[in-house]
Amino acid sequence: MYQTTYHRASSVAEAVKLLADSGDGKFVAGGQTLIPTMKQRLAAPTDLIDLRHISELKGISFSGNEVRIGAGTTHAEVASNAALAGICPAICHLAGHIGDPHVRHMGTIGGSLANNDPAADYPAAVLALGATVHTSKRSIAADDFFAGLFTTALEEDEIITAVSFTAPEKAGYAKFPNPASRYALTGVFVAKRPDGVRVAVTGAGEDGVFRAEALEQALSTSFDPSALNGISLPYDGLLSDIHASAEYRAHLIVVMAKRAVEAANA
Repeated sequence: MYQTTYHRASSVAEAVKLLADSGDGKFVAGGQTLIPTMKQRLAAPTDLIDLRHISELKGISFSGNEVRIGAGTTHAEVASNAALAGICPAICHLAGHIGDPHVRHMGTIGGSLANNDPAADYPAAVLALGATVHTSKRSIAADDFFAGLFTTALEEDEIITAVSFTAPEKAGYAKFPNPASRYALTGVFVAKRPDGVRVAVTGAGEDGVFRAEALEQALSTSFDPSALNGISLPYDGLLSDIHASAEYRAHLIVVMAKRAVEAANA
């Protein structure tokens, strides 16, 4: 590591000011990505602005079927929230299978979305649920938020404050995890909503999370795993690495989608 100045922000406004006053500062939430990156000397911020102690970023609230999750809410808190499990168990299941217990008790939904790792779980949920990402400046529809590998619509001084969505009629998530990291080699979140079915894929795309329109069309006709029988997806634009080829990931997308639908219908 190297010298950096640590700041503990007590409000979103203070965090934004601390960043503006820094030379090359970075926001840090759970630190599950930034701290290891700093240890490898791939990032060298002059200042770290800690968001973990900002109360306005924490908690899960409900208004009927409308859900709002504060950006500082940890994966463990999402996974264990009984009220959330009652109206959208799929996102609790997703959160409960991120990394290991240490990661789940430190990592936050806001940090995951801001980093937009191509194999992260939350981007698939947010995109499939048609969620809205709220920031210190504005509200951004999920379809407009993700902009490629480790890239989002966020500006440098913009902080995610919450994520909101309408609970779907049914939803499910299934992933094929890397056995070491628990990141998704391929993960699929399906959500049946009054306006149709949305299917989002993580861990497989060269540009990060994306919607699988062919699967959405099939499941809009019949929300059953059998509706996906015989579908073969093209593998252009899919990742190919030491863990799985693009061809294999194309196959996994359909398999995980079937499992996600099974979970949603259970």
